[in-house]
Amino acid sequence: MSQFDHRFRIEDLALTRRQLLARMGNGFAGLCLASMLAEEAGAQAGSAASLNPLAPKKPHFPPRAKRVIFLFMNGGPSHVDTFDPKPMLTRYHGQPLPYTNLATERKTGACFRSPYQFHRHGQSGIEVSEIFPHIARHVDDMCIIRSMHAEVPNHEPSLMLMNCGDGRLIRPSMGSWITYGLGTENQNLPGFIAMCPGGYPIQDTQNWQSAFLPGVYQGTYVDPRHTSIERLIENIRNNFTSSAEQRRQLDLLQKLNRKHLEARQQDAQLEARIQSFELAYRMQMEAADAFDVSREPEYIREMYGEGVFARQVLIARRLIERGVRYVQLYTGAGQPWDNHDDLEVNHRNLAQQTDRPIGALLTDLKQRGLFKDTLVIWGGEFGRTPTVELPTPGANAGKQNGRDHNHYGFTMWLAGGGVRGGYVHGATDDFGFRAEKDPVSVHDLHATILHLLGFDHTRLTYRYAGRDFRLTDVYGNVIKPILA
Repeated sequence: MSQFDHRFRIEDLALTRRQLLARMGNGFAGLCLASMLAEEAGAQAGSAASLNPLAPKKPHFPPRAKRVIFLFMNGGPSHVDTFDPKPMLTRYHGQPLPYTNLATERKTGACFRSPYQFHRHGQSGIEVSEIFPHIARHVDDMCIIRSMHAEVPNHEPSLMLMNCGDGRLIRPSMGSWITYGLGTENQNLPGFIAMCPGGYPIQDTQNWQSAFLPGVYQGTYVDPRHTSIERLIENIRNNFTSSAEQRRQLDLLQKLNRKHLEARQQDAQLEARIQSFELAYRMQMEAADAFDVSREPEYIREMYGEGVFARQVLIARRLIERGVRYVQLYTGAGQPWDNHDDLEVNHRNLAQQTDRPIGALLTDLKQRGLFKDTLVIWGGEFGRTPTVELPTPGANAGKQNGRDHNHYGFTMWLAGGGVRGGYVHGATDDFGFRAEKDPVSVHDLHATILHLLGFDHTRLTYRYAGRDFRLTDVYGNVIKPILA
């Protein structure tokens, strides 16, 4: 035996602290438990080892939607300036609310009327703010939920609640749960893609984390600010090795990694890394095409308009058209809709960036026959107060022309994918401060989204740390009136 062989074997036998505890802490009780759970665990392990974890799977019952596009307006758009008109704010503008004020994160003052006009649209006659003329054309296909409510008026926990079902603890994101339950229809692309131009939203990658689910279900981040494929997706092309040579290298690497994995009790993180190598190779064949919007006809590009948000919405349509299961788009790094001051200017500017592309997306999906089984979601982590925010150091530069965070009541809308169109569900009070009629929690929204995808939210679970977890935790009811 050579000196190299001896050194290699000693290192190979070394155990990490976790491995040592795992091997020594079980004893005969562990053997007994293994025997008791052999049938269930064997079936799960066997299927996991023999099947691609992203292979398409059947849900609990026939789905109405097969894929999701979540248009995330991070920062908290003002519902009373977008999709929830409140004439009483105009009547009481500059006056105190005629009822006891609710606690807000910062001090607020008198009623603050919307600077925008609302107009009725479609056969349903639903009122929409003037800043969304393109979206308003589709109002008869939209279900507007005006009675959403969250838990706290802070960005971080509210983003986690909306994306992961819990505002405090690390939990898998909704996109991870959906790809875990359904897999994806295109094995050459990730099943879950998150796009945010210029960086990350608040809470960074936690918004698309897989947490304790296998890492293969985590969202793949893309910065759509870049236009060249090489910058949009790093290492998308290999200029030094042929595809056949890469395949031979990867096959050898997979063989070594599998042997390494077997010696380490099928470690989930190592399994995720192995799967990432395979996915990266497969993406070279198809990702360049999927993300290249220059391949779209000119009239389609003109329909979506110019700008980063328009490009990422068009990319989203190209991705779901190619079988990607869940695509989430953010309006930018940080929280663009968080307008504590200059709301009239900032909300209008953001609407100009997003309105035309979203309207084009809905039109495009209909033209391609994708609308009926694609669920489109619009909204942020919470809404904003109907009262003006008073001067706050570091928040609004001493101005009094913006609104504070409001988790008591806000608006989201859904379209396509089995949703009842031309319908308004629930309502906030006369001033838009809190959900008053048919309130909808974030857990209720998640339960409904999973239902549209064919899942009983109480049965889509994953066993971790001795208990079964689910996206909705121990809460949530399907909002049946919004179903078509």
